[in-house]
Amino acid sequence: MKKYNVCVLGATGLVGGEMLKILVERNFPYENLTALATSKSAGKIVEVGDLKLTVKDADLETFENMDVALFAGGEIASEEYAKKAVKAGCVVIDNSAFFRMHEDVPLVVPEVNPDDIFKHKGIIANPNCSTIQMVVALKPIYDAVGIKRIVVSTYQSVSGTGKNALKELKNQAKAVLDGKEIEKPVCYPHQIAFNLIPQIGSFGENGYSSEEMKMINETKKIMGDQNIKITATTVRVPTEFGHCESINIETVKPIIAEEVKKLMSNAKGVKLVDNLKESLYPMTLSVAHTDFVEVGRIRKDISCENGIEMWISADNIRKGAALNAVQIAEKLFNL
Repeated sequence: MKKYNVCVLGATGLVGGEMLKILVERNFPYENLTALATSKSAGKIVEVGDLKLTVKDADLETFENMDVALFAGGEIASEEYAKKAVKAGCVVIDNSAFFRMHEDVPLVVPEVNPDDIFKHKGIIANPNCSTIQMVVALKPIYDAVGIKRIVVSTYQSVSGTGKNALKELKNQAKAVLDGKEIEKPVCYPHQIAFNLIPQIGSFGENGYSSEEMKMINETKKIMGDQNIKITATTVRVPTEFGHCESINIETVKPIIAEEVKKLMSNAKGVKLVDNLKESLYPMTLSVAHTDFVEVGRIRKDISCENGIEMWISADNIRKGAALNAVQIAEKLFNL
């Protein structure tokens, strides 16, 4: 089997570290695996399985010997390094939002639109974590009966903001339980411990947050359908890993709940968890560190003729970011 030179930019972050872990776990055929980060993290040791990788300074790397680069360093890093990597002959799979809505950059979820991978011009974009889990669950329904409208509300864990947000949640929770005053929040505009914050990202003139508009615009691009009506409300919740979503759809053709369950049980990347008698349904604790989008609470919307309700959950760092990027790389090289 041919082997490839692979690098991960942002290797010391939650998503970058998970990318390295998944590459090793899934036996990706790399010849060399390189961990990259900013100069402040250069020299650190990242342990991945039995490997110990010394983090290199991205500013000093040319990407000339790289076949594929997984970017998890944020929009600023993607803007600075992606085109340099492409010019050096490397394919970039970018996890940031920077390139997602560029017309000449495919936005890919391998279970949904794998053929778009091969339309790339050097850069392939990884969608938003909340978008990924939603379209994985909805694509089988879309293919079967069509979807006219999507109403989604998200419950997103703090790991989506990064390591500092995880620390902030833990410190605040400890302070509250100890009866102490919490420090001024840094990662969020309000205390996140024992609270829900209906704001992820900045607000636009239309009243929607940037996270909500990402879900709307990205879903249309991935599904290849600009006519789907979509509205979203995104909420940050005080959990560590795993995003949950309440999804209401209106289908083009009628479909009953049992048919949806059958579609979910056969769908790629989906695990049906729907047994009300035994109180089995998707939860953040059950999806943490797993590869599946769990789908449950599937039922007919009693307020809408062609309406279906469902509840889904997935690990936002693993399935919603790192795994999707690695799956793209696997498809890219026909592995």
